[in-house]
Amino acid sequence: MKTLHQSPTDPAFVQNPYGFYETARSAGPFFLWADYGLVCTGKAAAVNAIFRDRRFGREAPPEKAPVIPPHLAPFYAVEAHSMLELEPPRHTRLRNLVLRAFTSRRIAGLAPDITGLTEELIAGFPDGPFDLLTAFAQPLPVRIIARLLGVPEEMAPDLLRWSNAMVGMYMAGRSRETEDRAVTATEAFVAFMRGYVEERRKRPADDLITQLIAAEMEGERLTTDELITTCILLLNAGHEATVHTFGNGVKTLLETGTGPEALRPDRIEATVEEILRFDPALHMFTRWAYEEVEVMGQTFRRGDQVGLLLAMANRDPAVWDRPELFLPARPVKPLATFGAGLHFCVGAPLARLELALALPILFARCPGLRQAEPPRYGDVFHFHGLERLLVTR
Repeated sequence: MKTLHQSPTDPAFVQNPYGFYETARSAGPFFLWADYGLVCTGKAAAVNAIFRDRRFGREAPPEKAPVIPPHLAPFYAVEAHSMLELEPPRHTRLRNLVLRAFTSRRIAGLAPDITGLTEELIAGFPDGPFDLLTAFAQPLPVRIIARLLGVPEEMAPDLLRWSNAMVGMYMAGRSRETEDRAVTATEAFVAFMRGYVEERRKRPADDLITQLIAAEMEGERLTTDELITTCILLLNAGHEATVHTFGNGVKTLLETGTGPEALRPDRIEATVEEILRFDPALHMFTRWAYEEVEVMGQTFRRGDQVGLLLAMANRDPAVWDRPELFLPARPVKPLATFGAGLHFCVGAPLARLELALALPILFARCPGLRQAEPPRYGDVFHFHGLERLLVTR
């Protein structure tokens, strides 16, 4: 197995990680990413196999559980109840309870809200150059998630600020300052959600928080701490990646000139899938091995970790024809973007719906939309998103 060196904070890598991914692909199914000290794979078949293999999981084996420093205790107290970080049986119970409330019918019912809010935001665009991320890509998903949960929309700026601070914990090169911001945000977020959950217990409404409170399976319900963590997870995961996906997607549509044709009603589904494939927002997930297991000639032992490079898997030439090209008309195939197996992203249908409804309206209302400056990606790996997207219309 080859060892490769590539700082995830190197400016050239931040702007274009795909060159490194192709170098890594030539090394074989697995390589050692020296900067992380982590065996990684971007081979689509291996990524998919590990996602679905119950001998791998998100939760660290007890003997490998990290020691939590005191200053990070509030953040990890929330993480302890996150279904994203748990394995069965707790994961099964939490996910099933959440899915009883987070139904396809409830998600589909958000379509008028997404359409109306898209029109409202576009109507507020200024005449001169403006940042499409702050004017559109950020407020749309966070306000939709707020409506879904039943949280007042005027809280959206606070939710956005808290979420941005918390996800900083997953970014390369995090500092003590990053950690302190994340903990402060976590404590504020938990305090707000605790009060709001108690309010909903007294005064139920037609919203997801009320449905989560009522969700029951075999006599079990979510505890208050589980409910708070689930709401925070849905908001953080439900908008952070979507913001980057909107930004990356619009950038790609503008640079390739494919917008008007690709966004026709009969083609929008395939275009959304190609946006999610071509330049996704999340580039790496990790898994722990729970027993000795071999994958494509690579042996993992209990306690080993493996990095799954989602964006690299989405450009695997064994799956995709000319994967380096953005081709909205290409046949739809399974992506690595939302994961697979029992941790498949519960918010994937909502993200797809937001993209499919909002992008055609954006380009129809702003037919002259164009970049006002070359966009730059932020130093936010494992995420991959733009610092800003300055446009004119």
